[in-house]
Amino acid sequence: MTSGRRAVLRLVAALGATATVGVLAADRLAAPERTTGAAAPPAPLGRAAAGAGPAAGAPAQAARLRPAAYRLQPMTAYAPPAFRRAVPPVRQRPFLSMSGVGRSMVLSFDDGPDPRYTPAILEILRRHDCRAMFFVCGEMAVENPDLLRRMAEDGHVVGNHSWSHPLIPKLRPSRIRDELGSTSEVVERTLGTAPLWYRAPYGAWNRHSFEIGAELGMEPLAWTVDTLDWKEPGTDTIVRRALDGAAPGAVVLSHDAGGDRSQSVAALRRYLPELLDAGYHITVPRR
Repeated sequence: MTSGRRAVLRLVAALGATATVGVLAADRLAAPERTTGAAAPPAPLGRAAAGAGPAAGAPAQAARLRPAAYRLQPMTAYAPPAFRRAVPPVRQRPFLSMSGVGRSMVLSFDDGPDPRYTPAILEILRRHDCRAMFFVCGEMAVENPDLLRRMAEDGHVVGNHSWSHPLIPKLRPSRIRDELGSTSEVVERTLGTAPLWYRAPYGAWNRHSFEIGAELGMEPLAWTVDTLDWKEPGTDTIVRRALDGAAPGAVVLSHDAGGDRSQSVAALRRYLPELLDAGYHITVPRR
């Protein structure tokens, strides 16, 4: 055999061997590795075999294989929406009293918390096992987070009284949003939940304040009885106004900050037990 023919035969043999190895490798990748034992019959086309499990004799690891986790979870856009508290309706006027509460009254305190007077008010309420509402100003709340926590721990309702106690109708809507939103953020950051109630400083409301308050999830609450304690009329006068205005569902307005509130503290110490002796239940509104 000539050297040329031998070279051609060697080339043909090499090509054949390469093709054979390729076919075997492709077959190995396409078909699952078989072990001894009868193979399960294939499922009918178009539906899976009922109760089908892993093939007899298959490696234990194969039974644990599952689709990637992301394939089992819905895409974010199709996931159920997270729970959100229902937004209250936009009011045209604030609540002035609480209805349907029987012989109950609500005591409320504005402008705090103030470390000079709020602790004494909290102590009086705790002594008589009563709950009240505290409408806090953001600039006071951010400086006294410990008092906010004490209010919440004692079961009192913490409401929003704006950040700096401005006259709301004189503000642009963006400024109203800042005043209310910033205060709600401080309360939520400190207590874990945002306030559900708000009160306009000076009782001066407007359409924008009702709209923005509702967007922030708050209901507006005014008052039925104004003790005018901020004028410092004397302890006796404050006590008389609170008792004269007592009625089922009445909301009493006092202050725990914004000036000298020693008269307010002394008056509460006197009229609260008298209200309880008269059969009134001091409570807070629920939402």
